[in-house]
Amino acid sequence: MISFLARRLVSIIPVMLLVATGVFLLLKMTPGDPVGIILGPDATEERRQALRDDLGLNDPLWEQYVSWLGDALRGDLGTSLFLNEPVSQALADRVQPTLLLTALSTLVAISVGLPTGIVAAQNRGNWLDVGTMGIAIIGISMPTFWLGLNLILVFAVKLRWLPVAGYAPLSDGLWESLQYLIMPAITLGVAQAALLARMTRSMMLEVLGSDYVRVARAKGLRERRVVYLHALKNAMVPLINVAGLIVAALLGGAVVTEQIFNIPGIGRLLIQAVGRRDVPLVQGTVLVIAATYVLVNLIVDIVSAVLDPRLRSAGS
Repeated sequence: MISFLARRLVSIIPVMLLVATGVFLLLKMTPGDPVGIILGPDATEERRQALRDDLGLNDPLWEQYVSWLGDALRGDLGTSLFLNEPVSQALADRVQPTLLLTALSTLVAISVGLPTGIVAAQNRGNWLDVGTMGIAIIGISMPTFWLGLNLILVFAVKLRWLPVAGYAPLSDGLWESLQYLIMPAITLGVAQAALLARMTRSMMLEVLGSDYVRVARAKGLRERRVVYLHALKNAMVPLINVAGLIVAALLGGAVVTEQIFNIPGIGRLLIQAVGRRDVPLVQGTVLVIAATYVLVNLIVDIVSAVLDPRLRSAGS
């Protein structure tokens, strides 16, 4: 297990280096000048050049990259050009709503998608299977912004059960915070629940057709015991990998959803930073999101290896 964990940790290094390099180069190739956005169109050329010198934008590209990467390795992601505060502090101030939204969305996806996929597999070919999979296709195809706007129209504007938009921190109370996240969590969770339902159905059908399941049924075991104790247990390893991808997708999907529901999270911060051409903030945010993706995948690999020891020797 230790060697397996060591291999996974070592594999993270080139991935993060590639991501960091890609983010840096893409932002340098993107049209637009942050100096012009900061100073405005009426600034003199002398002021522009002075600010470019202060920001290090006149240095050679490789010097800028080495300096930024070295600072990032030390935990210094730079200072936001518009917020006038460290990027790490700006992210820390906005991480709570994003993490809560991701957790609630994951709960929606798992609590809806997993049982739906199991029921569909148990009723293969009948109306319940066809109906649930048809709904799943609709859920996957439905744009998140469209679903979010319709939830606002129904539950916030017409029924007035939930607030239209915004966010209340946990310090204001658990319910005060959660009521702002219910509609965004459903918006994000529906598509992922539909994906998980289809994947669960496929995995369960494969396992239910195995010889050991036939033997369990031949012994006279109850169907519920066969499905949940034998079949689901063996289908969990690939489903855990799917769940990890879902969490990563929810973190990325929060960018649009936070904008729709006016949630002051990391996704909304990233959109604002791109619009303002706040290069240090964009670089730091994307790097943190990528690191979160890698961390989630690492956790999924470890859990999968614990459940299936055969995975520990894979790639050795």
